Amino acid sequence: MTSRDPQDFLPLGTLPFAVLIALGDQTLHGYGILQAHAEHTGETLLPGSLYSAIGRMVEQGLIAEVEGPLEAESGGPARRYYRTTPLGAAVARAEAARMERLVGLARRSFVGGES
Repeated sequence: MTSRDPQDFLPLGTLPFAVLIALGDQTLHGYGILQAHAEHTGETLLPGSLYSAIGRMVEQGLIAEVEGPLEAESGGPARRYYRTTPLGAAVARAEAARMERLVGLARRSFVGGES
C-alpha cells in the first residue's frame, strides 16, 4: 500500500519534483511535461528518465493517468496524459517547504561570505 503522508516521500528526488512542478494543475502528456520543464527552467529532461519516473509516480499515487483530448481532436497519435493527484500536490508543497528551509539555512550560514 502506498503511503498517504506527504512527509514519507521526502526528500523528493529532483526528477519527480520537476514533473510535479511542470504539471502544476494542468493535464499534460509526457512531451508536454518535457516542454513545460524546459520553458520554466531552460533545462532539458531526458525522455527515457522522464517516462521511468512517470511510471513510478503513477504507482506511488503522485500523478494519475487521465483522459486527454480525442485522437481526432489532437491531430496526432493517441498520447497518455497525466495530472497531479491531491497527494502529489501535497508532496510538492512539502518538498518546496523543505527546500525553502534549506535555502534559508544556507543564506544564514553564508551571509557576507561570497567566494
